[in-house]
Amino acid sequence: MATLQKIALVFTIVGALNWGLIGIFDFNLVNAIFGNMEVLERIIYAIVGICGAINIGILFMNFEEHH
Repeated sequence: MATLQKIALVFTIVGALNWGLIGIFDFNLVNAIFGNMEVLERIIYAIVGICGAINIGILFMNFEEHH
């Protein structure tokens, strides 16, 4: 499960950075990369959302057990 959470965390971070770019510079990196491929863009957003949900588990981890 740790590997899945790490992969999900990477996608979540990339998604957060994209939202930062949108908020600060009004620049959507996903749209810039994939252009008019709306279906692919929506799939990417869905993956980022699913990864964010997976990472909710990090909130409930007992970090003392892992050190």
